[in-house]
Amino acid sequence: MSKREKLHKASSTGNNLRDIILGGQDGLVNVLGVILAVATAVSDVRVVLIAGLAATFAESISMAAVAYTSTKAARDFYKAELRREKREMKDIPDMERKEIRMIYARKGFSGALLNSIVKKITSNKRLWLKTMMEEELHLYPDEYNHPAKDAIIVGIAALIGSLVPLISFIFLPIQTAIIGSIVLSVAVLFITGYIKGMLTINPLRSGIEIAVIGITAALVGYVIGAVLGVALYAA
Repeated sequence: MSKREKLHKASSTGNNLRDIILGGQDGLVNVLGVILAVATAVSDVRVVLIAGLAATFAESISMAAVAYTSTKAARDFYKAELRREKREMKDIPDMERKEIRMIYARKGFSGALLNSIVKKITSNKRLWLKTMMEEELHLYPDEYNHPAKDAIIVGIAALIGSLVPLISFIFLPIQTAIIGSIVLSVAVLFITGYIKGMLTINPLRSGIEIAVIGITAALVGYVIGAVLGVALYAA
């Protein structure tokens, strides 16, 4: 496998991991907040499961739709910028050559070597356009090419993540299940963050960070739900 292919594979893996974490964490946190609010208001585990499953499917469909539309919007923006760069290369080529020169001058190239780089890039229109998109605009087509795939990954991750807080309520009494749901959710959030950290920075720090952020968000959702529930009952 060439170096370029390895970099492409690493970038693709990173994008997929981002989508999995986004969908899984969002699904888990939102559903955990919902079922904690419901579980403290009622004593029937079936009501908790129904509310949790309803939130699960709504969350996974919503997250998939958001992933699809956001990736598609980004792809449309990329295509618009691509057309603009093509037009500028045709209408104002000297200005575009100067931009290439400035890009590589900032990288430390100068003199005859810089002239050679500029000449080589601008003599190949496809390479020239690619360089302008990536080096000037920092836009990469592989990040926006698959809105349907991104939607599926995020949707499935959200579905799986949303089911995590519900597992305890299937097997345990409702009061015990509340504690079990929180513990299991924290564990899954930590593992998710740890895996992310293995590919980026400190795994332990990343695991703790995602667990704390996730459980805090879920508890905020629970408090809001509980307050609204009390207000509705009082009314």
